Amino acid sequence: MAVSTVMGRIIRRLDVPPAEPDLSAGYLDLLGPAAPAPPPTVAQRAMRSSLLPKIYERVWRPVGFGIAKGGPFGPSTEQEYALARNWLGLGRPGDPHRPDRVVLDVACGPGNVTRALAAGVAGRGLVVGIDAAPGMLARAVADTTDPQVGYVRGDATDLPFQDASFDAVCCYGALYLFDDPWRALDSMTRVLRPGGRIVILTSRRPDLAPVGTAVSIAGRLTGVEVFGHQEIVDALAARGYVELRRRRYPLMQYVGGRLD
Repeated sequence: MAVSTVMGRIIRRLDVPPAEPDLSAGYLDLLGPAAPAPPPTVAQRAMRSSLLPKIYERVWRPVGFGIAKGGPFGPSTEQEYALARNWLGLGRPGDPHRPDRVVLDVACGPGNVTRALAAGVAGRGLVVGIDAAPGMLARAVADTTDPQVGYVRGDATDLPFQDASFDAVCCYGALYLFDDPWRALDSMTRVLRPGGRIVILTSRRPDLAPVGTAVSIAGRLTGVEVFGHQEIVDALAARGYVELRRRRYPLMQYVGGRLD
């Protein structure tokens, strides 16, 4: 299959570019046939199901995330996207002065956040979505027409890209699903250039002890890591991020910073 301009730009950012890129599914597949792996958690199985990509954007995300953000008192999905663009230093959709940033969307799922980030770049801008689930990526490819967007099937905890190859990194609604979230955060930091920005939307353990304990137990049973309200901030600071910012909601939090 011929390599498109966007795929060519993505391949040039890989640590080890494949001799014969597999683009047969519309995305760059770096994982190939499924290899034996530890049994997935309940939450991970849900993300890999054939049904979820079909209902993710219209049902799963607005309902599930809406409850976690406090229902009508939390930000809407469009406000989430605007926050990500703002914290990553991207432009507003339609603004002729949007920057030509190179952005990575980690665990991109069906590409809804990827496309929202792409609305904030222009010129030589590029947005790359990476995920391990073929079903999610198939949906992302089907729903994406922006020539500045491309998708990769790869390991989000061991990102296949060169050091300092992105201007911004986004990880919305996924860090709590990783077997090793701290390794994933290390990998995101490695591929981010100095001065680049990161934004994370992840779980939050409520401050009220009985509720927080119940949420943590539910998380362990389903395979969802529930982070304390200071954990992600401290983890970013320890990795050299400055200008840290955070917004907290009942069961979720947004955290961002700039790599010094």
